[in-house]
Amino acid sequence: MNSFTVRMARWSALHPWRAIIGWLVFVVLCLGLGSAVGVNSAKTADYRVGEAGRAEAMAAEGQLERRSTEQVMISARPGALGETAARTAVEAAAKDLTTRFERLPEVESVAEPVLSGDGGTLLVEAALKGEERDAKDKVDALVAQTGAVQKANPGLLLEETGSPSISKGVDKQRGEDLALSEAITLPVTLITLLIVFGSVTMAGVPLLLALSSIAAAVGLSMVVSHISPDTGVGTNLILMIGLAVGVDYTLFYLKREREERARSQGKLSSEALVELAAATSGRAVVVSGLAVVVSTATLYLASDVIFSSLATGTIVVVLVAVLSSLTVLPALLVKLGRRAERRERRRAERGKPVRRRTRGESGGRVWAALLRPANRHPVATLCVAVLALLALAAPLAGLKITEMSRDTHSREIPAMQVYDRLNEAFPERRVTHDVVVRADAGRSGEVTAALSKLAELAHTDPLFTDTERIRTSDDRRVSVLELKVPHLGNSDEAYDSLDHLRDEYVPATVGGIEGAEYGVSGDVARYSDYPAHQNSKLPLVLGALLLVTFAMTLYAFRSVVLALLGVVLNLLSAAAALGLLVLVFQGSWAEGPLNFDSTGSIGSRVPLFLFVILFGLSMDYQVFVVSRIREAVLGGVPTRQAVLDGIRSSASVVTSAAAVMTTVFTSFVFLHIIEMKQIGFVLAVAVLLDAFVIRVLILPAAMLLLGEASWWPSRGVRRPVRENREASAVAADVR
Repeated sequence: MNSFTVRMARWSALHPWRAIIGWLVFVVLCLGLGSAVGVNSAKTADYRVGEAGRAEAMAAEGQLERRSTEQVMISARPGALGETAARTAVEAAAKDLTTRFERLPEVESVAEPVLSGDGGTLLVEAALKGEERDAKDKVDALVAQTGAVQKANPGLLLEETGSPSISKGVDKQRGEDLALSEAITLPVTLITLLIVFGSVTMAGVPLLLALSSIAAAVGLSMVVSHISPDTGVGTNLILMIGLAVGVDYTLFYLKREREERARSQGKLSSEALVELAAATSGRAVVVSGLAVVVSTATLYLASDVIFSSLATGTIVVVLVAVLSSLTVLPALLVKLGRRAERRERRRAERGKPVRRRTRGESGGRVWAALLRPANRHPVATLCVAVLALLALAAPLAGLKITEMSRDTHSREIPAMQVYDRLNEAFPERRVTHDVVVRADAGRSGEVTAALSKLAELAHTDPLFTDTERIRTSDDRRVSVLELKVPHLGNSDEAYDSLDHLRDEYVPATVGGIEGAEYGVSGDVARYSDYPAHQNSKLPLVLGALLLVTFAMTLYAFRSVVLALLGVVLNLLSAAAALGLLVLVFQGSWAEGPLNFDSTGSIGSRVPLFLFVILFGLSMDYQVFVVSRIREAVLGGVPTRQAVLDGIRSSASVVTSAAAVMTTVFTSFVFLHIIEMKQIGFVLAVAVLLDAFVIRVLILPAAMLLLGEASWWPSRGVRRPVRENREASAVAADVR
């Protein structure tokens, strides 16, 4: 009773108002500090990986990097003008728009208007200054000029699209999605907690603490972004993970305090009850939180800015949630406990019976029935449950990962609708490959000749158009050849054209220049290189993940057997959930119910990120349930009985926690962004599998079969078991 968690709880219990005010000050300071320093967003260079990344770095060195562009299609409205008048009006509007764009400080250059193949549309393309990632903040000026020309020409149709306007549309949609997610999650979570506690006050505590933890984490993440750049997805994750674990950690603590209160029958003070909860569930919360943090930290090994940003957001919000459960939660429980005690005293004074029962205190008949298969037939239960999870994991064998590109964004974004029409009107401009060469300035002529030869080879290939451009840096050390492909960036033909360049044409031409460095970049190259980069890091990340999971379980329970069992169960749970993800999202059968258009693949970042997060979240239930079992064993209860009692006693809180987590994660299935939809689906499925298959069937069956061997080599646990067995033997002899 003198552990760190107990000392923290004791101080908060003795000084509740200080703890509550201190927490509020902490949240405000986090938000204030975050607002003061702002967000350090990731730059274009932070995303570079593989050959495409190296080529982009060389192009940037020669100031030949690709600029973000906006395209405006100008055409006559059907029936508004005659053919000759329409052509004249379109040309005049294109000239006016070009002049307007050239005057903008955000614009670097405007290309000559290009006529579509059918002669009915003119395309005006403007390249923006500055960072590719910052272009979306500059696009409003161009949209305003396009609107002005449109207003002056009601008989024409001006449609604007481009990477900046699409990015801006995606951000707007993400914000609307977050608002929808909150509108679904918060009331359903509150209703779930009301069912669990039967009290608005008690139900509000977990929700308010989770929301305050999220607020503090958002502020802190802004500060931390100056160390690990933010990629724009951190807020989504902080909301998702923060609400899930924030409510869960508070729930674990709160339920234990209520159990101890009911058990004490009014003989212990609120302060003493909080200390008891801190010594048991408080420790479990800390271990669970650390497990999530350490597991998530393995994402840094992927050497990817998005994974690092996701890891940072998760780690920050989990640590803040743990801190809230150690500090302000004990203070709130004491204040609520004292109020309950005063209410009970008033009831007693009025001669009314004192209410002691806590909802969900015992496992109940339902959980006894659910545990019956593992109790009576552990071998059969274990085999059937494991085989079922392996069957769910089987679709993983057909996993296909791709980089979710611009072509996979929701068509509800207006700029994406224009993007589709642009590809129809100008198919020859769909994809651009950039061949970048860096060599000594004295070899500039040789490089230009080799790139010209490369362009000739591409012209003979039906995968390429006959359009190319060679640019050379001012110091003549860097050259870039642009080649066009008349296929969408996510098509097989686009990937084939990249392979032809990298495997045949580039080595046969610029590959022969002595001392030259070269590479192919562009959107398709990025889409190809990222999964390859991730696959190269996969063994390192997964190896580290398995190692830290084993180490954390070993630290929590001092048992090699349980550590190995925990790793195996986490693998089973994660694999089954990911198998279901493949089954649902790589096919088309679920498109209607889940409102998505299947790409026939899974987002390249989704499997690895989810594997890591699922391992961390699985530790929540593992630590909480096994802690209750271990606590009973340390009290002298035989392992078999401790397993059944521990799972029954923790059943209600695990069910409640699973319901909250599932609600939070399911809300993300309603979002438009396909990767967030996939993440929400698989996390919800994984929580349900973990709570109702792993913890109800597989874990108890395995521990019942292992018996006392579950605790090997922990003498601290095995000694009470041995002493209890010896005492039982002595009692039998006496009888």
